[in-house]
Amino acid sequence: MRYVDEADIVVTAGSGGPGCLSFRREKYIPRGGPDGGDGGDGGSVILRASEGHNTLSQFRYQTQFKASSGEGGRGKNCRGKNGDDLTIDVAVGTVVYDKETGELIGDLTKHGEELIVAQGGFHGLGNARYKSSVNRAPRTTTPGSPGEKRRLHLELKVLADVGLVGLPNAGKSTLISAVSHARPKVASYPFTTLSPELGVVDVSINEQFVMADIPGLIEGASEGAGLGHRFLKHVSRTRILLHCVALSEDGIEESVAAFKTVEGELAAFGHDLMEKERWLVITKSDLLPDEMLAEQVEALKAALGWTGQVYVISSVAQTGLKELCRGVMNGLV
Repeated sequence: MRYVDEADIVVTAGSGGPGCLSFRREKYIPRGGPDGGDGGDGGSVILRASEGHNTLSQFRYQTQFKASSGEGGRGKNCRGKNGDDLTIDVAVGTVVYDKETGELIGDLTKHGEELIVAQGGFHGLGNARYKSSVNRAPRTTTPGSPGEKRRLHLELKVLADVGLVGLPNAGKSTLISAVSHARPKVASYPFTTLSPELGVVDVSINEQFVMADIPGLIEGASEGAGLGHRFLKHVSRTRILLHCVALSEDGIEESVAAFKTVEGELAAFGHDLMEKERWLVITKSDLLPDEMLAEQVEALKAALGWTGQVYVISSVAQTGLKELCRGVMNGLV
């Protein structure tokens, strides 16, 4: 199934029920007075974050949602039944915008969190409400107010502590599969990852963090090229970015170009991505002899002017992974 992380829906709350026009009619009570009851309130539309969803795919085929309206009032001062609220489950991490104005309505980041996106209409008043000492037989009632109707734009941003970024085939999927139970597609060709993959990394019994593998970026991704532009927004929630770069026996020129390409796309996308803590992770170290590896690591750091954290790993050979995970855990505390 295609990964769906954006959706447009229309939500309509229920209208309030009308008030009742009624007069008491009983034997031997010729002037019983007004007894029209109020209507019921309309139901609201509520979005609820649920861990049972990890995409917005449920909105591909249904985009219209409406809560039930309140019932009308009745005689004998009977109030109408309230309309039922309509609760829609969405994935944790869903951000809700007003489609018409662009206003941010809410951000559902915790399981069970709820957000009223369309308020139900207020009930109408029955004629019993208008009885007074000077108006013993009022014939005035009010209709219920209409329920709120809104067009919403939903965006899903995955919730992860750490995000993996890099060019396609930089070793990100192999890394997340090596340190967690996530099982993304891994192959020797680019763009094997077509949607964000989340994995829980257990560092110790009481220490764990969530890692997100973001589809590979290419030049122009921030403007819509390739796949990564759709998923750059997902790394906006992460606390640490692991910038994955693979080395080659042919020298560091290709690695430097790859690093700068991804860095340029992070800067172009904005949303303070360049302000996040970013570590350099050199992958596929098993493909180089030890001497050449050490030389290229130092040459790459010098070429980039890199002074931050550096980890050299091989997901296939399982080297450097424990040190990386422990370092990440310490960095998140």
